[in-house]
Amino acid sequence: MTTAKAPAFTRQEENGKGAALKSRLQQLLAFASLIVIYTYFAFASEFFFTYDNFISILFSTVVIGTLAIGTTFVVITSGIDLSIGTGMALCAVMAGVFMVNAGLPLAVGVPLTILFGGLMGLINGFNIAVLGIPPFIATLAMMLVAEGLALVVSDSTPIYFNEVDGYTDLSTGRLIPGVDIPNAVLILVVVAIIAGVLLTKSVLGRYTYSIGSNEEATGLSGINVRRWKIAIYVFAGLFTGLAGVLISARLGSAQPATGMGYELQAIAAVVIGGTSLSGGKGSIIGTLIGALIISVLNNGLQIMSIPQEWQNVILGCVILVAVYTDQVRKELQ
Repeated sequence: MTTAKAPAFTRQEENGKGAALKSRLQQLLAFASLIVIYTYFAFASEFFFTYDNFISILFSTVVIGTLAIGTTFVVITSGIDLSIGTGMALCAVMAGVFMVNAGLPLAVGVPLTILFGGLMGLINGFNIAVLGIPPFIATLAMMLVAEGLALVVSDSTPIYFNEVDGYTDLSTGRLIPGVDIPNAVLILVVVAIIAGVLLTKSVLGRYTYSIGSNEEATGLSGINVRRWKIAIYVFAGLFTGLAGVLISARLGSAQPATGMGYELQAIAAVVIGGTSLSGGKGSIIGTLIGALIISVLNNGLQIMSIPQEWQNVILGCVILVAVYTDQVRKELQ
């Protein structure tokens, strides 16, 4: 019996090693693409390859990267979240309500804003896991609700944080003396490390992969799939709330009309980074590389004075190629 089981165990071990190798190759491919794009713009414009512009790229990656990190967990479960863009705008408005209108201190207002993002994730998770509404429809509805509520709550006017001491420093300040790196970039690095550890080392991460790989088998093994799906969407919602804090701190105001389009860039970053839309595969490192690719493209096209409408065309083509690549990768496995 021992000799009969050995080959099966060996095959299983080899399959695991093969999957890990493919994941690393996908990350290397994405990283190589980032280097190629960065090098192209460095030769195309003398203003691109500078330290200040490099910091600008990192700074612009913060919001997309934060949204994409949370979205990675959702996409690995073979789900989708279209509400993160307008949800971020609503969270920014709620930050204004908490700290400007209600006068709450920074130490209270910021956590409340992040938790408000988690509340939106809870609603999405409940609609999807309990009511059985497809993720696309459930989060599309939330996208429209969040867009409307942001305008209603703010009365369609920006909320400024001029009187909230230290709020803008959360994004634009410099925590490390003598190092010209905005705090928002450091926050992105910290939350990415935390998310990466949770995805690879925690129960939440294991169940995220398991649900995306085979939801039915996961349920039959005794795992409460509904509860963990809700938890995953709540966790992703916390990143939406954090993104709302970071973008409003960067702008110094909560702009209720912002947010549209961020969801597409975040999802594109996730897919470019190697996370499969069919679920079961993905990594935080790959997502960050994808977010950097989006930021480098946006920055380089702006420096080259490419009109905004053509920038949208190019970004749309990048998203199309990323999705097609994911489809081909799935068929080859």
